[in-house]
Amino acid sequence: MTELPVVVVGAGPVGLAAAAHLAERGLPSLVLEAGPSAGAAVAQWHHVRLFSRWPELVDPVAARTLETTGWRSPDPEACPTGAEWADAYLRPLAAVLGERVRFGTRVVGVARRGRDLVVDAGRETEPLTVHVRTAAGEERIAARAVIDASGTWTAPNPLGGDGLPALGEAAAERIVYRVPDLADPNVRARYAGNRIALAGSGHSALTALVAFADLAEEHPGTEIVWLLRRGTAGNVFGGAEADQLPARGALGRRAKAAAQAGYVRTVTGFRTASVERVPDGRLVPASLDGRRLDPVDEAVVLTGFRPDLSWLSEVRLDLDPVLQAPRALAPLIDPNVHSCGTVYPHGAKELAHPEPDVFLVGMKSYGRAPTFLAMTGYEQVRSVVAAIAGDHAAAERVELTLPETGVCGGADLFDEPAETATEGCCGPPSGPVEAAITVPGPGR
Repeated sequence: MTELPVVVVGAGPVGLAAAAHLAERGLPSLVLEAGPSAGAAVAQWHHVRLFSRWPELVDPVAARTLETTGWRSPDPEACPTGAEWADAYLRPLAAVLGERVRFGTRVVGVARRGRDLVVDAGRETEPLTVHVRTAAGEERIAARAVIDASGTWTAPNPLGGDGLPALGEAAAERIVYRVPDLADPNVRARYAGNRIALAGSGHSALTALVAFADLAEEHPGTEIVWLLRRGTAGNVFGGAEADQLPARGALGRRAKAAAQAGYVRTVTGFRTASVERVPDGRLVPASLDGRRLDPVDEAVVLTGFRPDLSWLSEVRLDLDPVLQAPRALAPLIDPNVHSCGTVYPHGAKELAHPEPDVFLVGMKSYGRAPTFLAMTGYEQVRSVVAAIAGDHAAAERVELTLPETGVCGGADLFDEPAETATEGCCGPPSGPVEAAITVPGPGR
């Protein structure tokens, strides 16, 4: 078993960091990436600027690996765009890792060799089998362990207020689920002068709100209807000056100013039930309580992401039934009670599953929870790789302090009043804790 590789799924920031940690410990590894290059998902939101600075976006072990080639970290005070993160860090790191990274290789299943989900015998002794699909066909790869860092980018949440697509949503061609790149003239022309429904209250939605408000200032007639499922705007704009990530606080301030600039109509408590297409092609969203919007030309849905667990159906996972995150991690990140952003440190112990040597890390480990920082993922893989290597002292050690958001109190997800600060939010957790992390939208 020790001669088999540790298979890492995904060549994004956290997956490549895992490979760097495995390489430093001398463990054989193989990173499998469905896309054509490192950071393929990051490249799809290339125009979005992160609110983390470069030192918070570079894994320490990955940096040491890169420095052997003469690489130097960019300006430590700068917050890169997705394109800059990929070009200056992710792709060079993948190049250094070389044959450890395979592109165009999609993982379609993981199982215990010769055992389906029901069989108990051999789960401690048989290797894992990773089923992959490439342009050349199908392949099976035996693995000592599997670290799933595939993220959640491919599974955005729908507009529907109950977690399923709203009636008519699937057939609505004027809906997008990503932050539009308004620097692209074709994309800009699509939205300029039009009435836009923007759904969502996370950092991606705030980023889009600022961009659309700037567009409206330049192009008269542009109108933004901001749809919030929660009953009030509440703490949606974050902690402002109290945020320990200055760029994150600044984003909230800019979004608040945009919402008050006269181009934005905020509609609260709007849980979409249907999307009707009128004869001219425009859309009419309607809520569960019977409210109907005037027709909109475009809709941008930024309501978060969820993990794709379909290809993990034959390994034994212990997931929280609400968040679809590892059960031990879920209480620390539950947005129903945890809005302050202070996620206590966690590592291999909280990320382990009944299936030996299977770990979900990075944004995927957060399930449906909305807030994740790259630093968290780096700490996760440091601990997980130490556990795989048998270095249990390092696996249990905490080597991360996270910046707080400056927001405190229970989340106001719907129309109930926000709770006061609780043990589940700002106070120390009641149970034992081991290790922690945060990214807006795609993963900052």
